[in-house]
Amino acid sequence: MTRLMRTSEVTALPVVTLAGDDVAQVKDIAFSGDGGAVAGFTLAGRGLFSGPLKTGLLWSKVVGLGPDAVMITDESALDPVDDVRGAAASADGSGSGGNVLGDQVLTDGGTDLGRVVDVIVQFDNGSSACDVVGYEIEASEHLAAKVSNASNGTRLLVPLPDTLAVSGEHLMVPASAEGFVSGDLAGFGAAVSAFRAQLGTPGEGV
Repeated sequence: MTRLMRTSEVTALPVVTLAGDDVAQVKDIAFSGDGGAVAGFTLAGRGLFSGPLKTGLLWSKVVGLGPDAVMITDESALDPVDDVRGAAASADGSGSGGNVLGDQVLTDGGTDLGRVVDVIVQFDNGSSACDVVGYEIEASEHLAAKVSNASNGTRLLVPLPDTLAVSGEHLMVPASAEGFVSGDLAGFGAAVSAFRAQLGTPGEGV
């Protein structure tokens, strides 16, 4: 079943083996520099004072992701953290998509939609990809005026094209994305599918 999650809900989740061993927790999410996907996770040890680990977790090694844990087969699924960074590097080696929180979202026509407060990912457990499908933003005055019961700063969900890289100080989206903005995560998958169908790119609903 296709699921949607905010990346803020994934950060700090425990990483647990199918045998029930709690081996790490998610520290940061590494986005692909070449497109809108999760490449993997950097990890930290468990416990209040545990620091970053030298191992990471590639998305391809994830067995399941839910609201309470990231599941792996066993500790052999963990790789050197540099492998995760390498998987997130763009084709020219310039690096992975950076932290977009606080970045301004603009349409390709130059209209300010707001600033990013979270990133929405879509996945099927056991699938080969975890796609970035949208931003949660604090709406600009312009966008809030176009959405029922919204005001400046209201949190809204903006769908993204299938191949948009998660990087850049100013994040560009097609102007038509305004017509598919949602305030509800439960119905956002359908909005993403409709938006991508309108652009002629693939997408799955929930």
